[in-house]
Amino acid sequence: MNYVIAFLLSFIIVVALIPPLRRAALRIGFVDKPRADSERKIHREPIPLTAGIAIFAGFTAVYLIFVRDTWTQSLAILGGGLLILLIGLVDDGYKTHGKEFPALPKMAVQLSAAVLVYASGIVFAGFENPFTGSYVSLPEWLSFLFTVLWIFGVTTVINFSDGMDGLAGGLSAISAGTLLVVALVMSQQGSAMMAVITVGISAGYLVFNRPPAKVFMGDAGATYLGFMLGVIALDGAFKQATLLSLFIPILSLGVPILDNLRVVISRIRSGVPFYKADASQAHYRLLASGMKPVQVVSFLYLLNICFGLFSIVLLLAQ
Repeated sequence: MNYVIAFLLSFIIVVALIPPLRRAALRIGFVDKPRADSERKIHREPIPLTAGIAIFAGFTAVYLIFVRDTWTQSLAILGGGLLILLIGLVDDGYKTHGKEFPALPKMAVQLSAAVLVYASGIVFAGFENPFTGSYVSLPEWLSFLFTVLWIFGVTTVINFSDGMDGLAGGLSAISAGTLLVVALVMSQQGSAMMAVITVGISAGYLVFNRPPAKVFMGDAGATYLGFMLGVIALDGAFKQATLLSLFIPILSLGVPILDNLRVVISRIRSGVPFYKADASQAHYRLLASGMKPVQVVSFLYLLNICFGLFSIVLLLAQ
C-alpha cells in the first residue's frame, strides 16, 4: 500500500508544481528557444525549462516521508541530487541565452555527487561466483571506480536521451519500473521505494511533456533522473549480484545505455569530444529516416520495455 501512496503522492506533487513553475519560466525567459540552424531543436516555440525543479521536489518530499535509509545515505542521495539539479540549472540558464556551459565544471560536480554516494556506503562491492558460490570482493579502488563511473554514466546517458518530447521521461519511467520489479523480487524495500517514486515523478512530468510538450525538464531534470536511476541500481540490483545478474541493471536501462555507448564510441573514433551535443542518437536517426516523432518515441519505449522484460526473466531464471 505504501508503494501506491508514494507513487500517487510523487505524481501529484510534480503535476501540481509544473504549471506555476512553467508560468514563472515564461515570465523570466527561462525557456529553450527554437533554432533554425540546429537539427536538435525540433520544437517550434519557446518551451519552459523548469520541470526539473518539480521533479526534484517531488522525489525529495516523498523520499523523506517513506524511505528509512541511514542519515548518511539519505544526505548523500538528496545532497548529491541537489548538486546535480543546481549545476543542471546553471547549464540550462546558459542555453536560454544561446550559450554553452563549459563541460569540465559540470562533469566535476556530477562526479562529486557520485563520490558523495560512494562515501555513504552505496557501492558496488563485488559479486557472487556462480560456479563456486563464493563472494568475490573487489579491491577498494576498483569498487570506487565502478561506483562513480556507473552513476556518472547513467546520469549522462539519460541526459543524452532527452532529445524528443516524452522520450527521456518515458525511458526513465520504464527503467525505474524494471528496477522496481527487481527490487521487489530481491526484497529490497528501500530501493523499491526509490524506484516507485522515480516512476511517479517521471509519469507526472509526462503529463506535460507528451507531444506536443508544454514544458521541458532541461539538463537539470534529465541528469537528476539519471543520477537517481544510477543510485537505485546500486542500492538494489547490484547488491548480492551474481556474475550473470550484473547484466540486469544494464539491461533495465538498455536503450539509453546501448545507444549512447554507440554514440560515444563513434565520437571518440571521429576525434569529437564525447560530451559534444549532436544529432547522432538513435531518435534523431529514426526521425531522419522518415518516422514521425510519436512513432520514434513509441518504438524506443517498446524496445526499452523488451530490455526490461529480458532483465526480469534473467533475474527469475537464476
